[in-house]
Amino acid sequence: MNLKSGQKNTILNLKEGCKMALKITTTYLSEFDSNKRIEPKYYLFIHKFHEFKNKYSFEKLGDLSDNIFRGQSPKPSTYLDKKENNFVFIRTADVKKYQINFQTVVYLNKEVFQTQKRNRIKAGDILISVVGNYLGSTAVIPRNINEGAFNDNSARIRIIKKNWSNYFISYFLNSTFGQRQINSLLTRTGQKILSAGNVKKLEIPSVEFQWEIDKKASQIEEKELKAINLLEQSQQLFYEKLNIDFSKIEKKKFYSVNLSDFKDADLWTPKYSYPLYIDTLKAIKQKWQTVPIGEIATVKKGDEVGSKNYNKYLDKKDSDIPFIRTSDLVNYEVDQFPDFYIPKEIYEELNQDIKAGDVLFTKDGKIGMTAMITESDKAIIASGLVRLRLKKESKKYHITPEYLFMVLSLKETGLYPALRRTVTASTIPHLREERLKEIEIPILDKESIDEITKLVKYAFKLKDEKKKLIQEVRREIDSCFNM
Repeated sequence: MNLKSGQKNTILNLKEGCKMALKITTTYLSEFDSNKRIEPKYYLFIHKFHEFKNKYSFEKLGDLSDNIFRGQSPKPSTYLDKKENNFVFIRTADVKKYQINFQTVVYLNKEVFQTQKRNRIKAGDILISVVGNYLGSTAVIPRNINEGAFNDNSARIRIIKKNWSNYFISYFLNSTFGQRQINSLLTRTGQKILSAGNVKKLEIPSVEFQWEIDKKASQIEEKELKAINLLEQSQQLFYEKLNIDFSKIEKKKFYSVNLSDFKDADLWTPKYSYPLYIDTLKAIKQKWQTVPIGEIATVKKGDEVGSKNYNKYLDKKDSDIPFIRTSDLVNYEVDQFPDFYIPKEIYEELNQDIKAGDVLFTKDGKIGMTAMITESDKAIIASGLVRLRLKKESKKYHITPEYLFMVLSLKETGLYPALRRTVTASTIPHLREERLKEIEIPILDKESIDEITKLVKYAFKLKDEKKKLIQEVRREIDSCFNM
C-alpha cells in the first residue's frame, strides 16, 4: 500500500513501566519527511512534549543564557595533578550527572590558563557533555571554584535571566524527560553529537517549584563540599601523623638495577623496580609497622556480565541495578546514575553482596581509584574493580574500613604500590587480586586511626544524605514530566 503525504501512520510503541503496556501513537507521514526520523520512541517523545506544552510554559535555553559555546583543549602535556596554586580544567569525562568529578580533574598552571580565555568557567555555570560516552550529562560548577576552564567536548551554559534557577535547569536536563529531549536533538549519523546550536534549542519549563528544587540543590552541594573538605582533612591528618617528607624522595626518569635484585622477586617489570615506589615504601617502613592487605581484608573482584545484559540509562527498568565500571567512581563514591544497568535477576544470581562500608578499588584501566559504599548504594561491580572487606584480624591493628579507604586513596600508600604491581596486558593495565593483597598498609597509633575514622565516617554520612536528596529531587521532577 502506498502512503500519501498527510495520511496518518500508526506507530506502535512498547513502553517499560510497572507493567508492560502497549502504547499507540499517531503521527502524520509529513513528520517523517521533515524530521528524517523513523524511531517510534522519538515520536512518542514528541507527542508527549506537545502534551506538556499545553500544561506548562517552556522557554528555549538559548533565550535564558549568555552565549552557549564549546570549549577548547590545551595540550595534554600541560595537565597537572596538583591543585595548589593552579586552575581546574574540566574534561568531558569529569562532567557527571548532577556533579563534577573532582577525583579525575586535572589542573593548569597560570601561564597555560591565560591561553584559555575563551573557555573560562566560574561558580554557577552549567556544563553539559556534548560528545562521547557521557553525552548529555549536566552539572553546575560548585561555589568552591572561582576560576577554571573546560574542554571542547563540553558546552558552557551561563544563565542570565534572574528569575531562573541554574540548579533547576541542570537537574531538569538530567531528568528522564530532559535526557530524552537531548536525545531527540542528537546528530544521527556517525558519532553522536549535540551541537551548541541544538543546546540552545533545549526547552525548559517555567514552573513555580523550581525554587524548591533550587533550595534542595543548594543543600546537596553544601553536603558534598563539606564531605570533600572532611576527606581532605583526613588525608592531611594522615600525612601529619605519618611525618614523612615525600618531596625529598627523588623521581628518576632513568635508573638501573642489578640482576641480583630480582633473585627474590617474581615480577620482572620496570615499575616493580622503580626507585620512587621502592624508596617511598622504605621511608614508611622505617617509621611505621605495616601489614599486607591480604592479612586484614578479603579481596573479591567484580563480574563481567556481558554487554547483551546491559540496559542503558534511558531504557532501564525501575528494578534494574546500577552496573559500576571503573569510570563510574565519582568523588570517592559510586555513581548513582551510571550509563548501564543490570536486570535484578542477574544481580541476585551473582550475589556480590556489596554493602555499606565496603571499599572499592580499581584494578584494570585507570588503576588505583577508590570509593566507599554507603547505605543508599545498591550496585553490582564490573570485573575491573575489587571489593575489599575487613577480616576480624584487622581488629588487632585497630584498622577500620574508613582508615583502609583513606590510606588507599593516597598516591604514596595506594596508587604507588598498585602501579608497582601492575602489568600491561595488551593495552590495558591490569592488577591481579593476589598482587593487590601484597600492598602494605601503614599502621598508625590507635588514637590517630580513630581520629581519621571519625572524619571519613562523617564525610560519607553527608554523602549518603546527599544521595537521598538527589533521588528525592529527581522523583519530584519525573512525577511532573512522566515519560
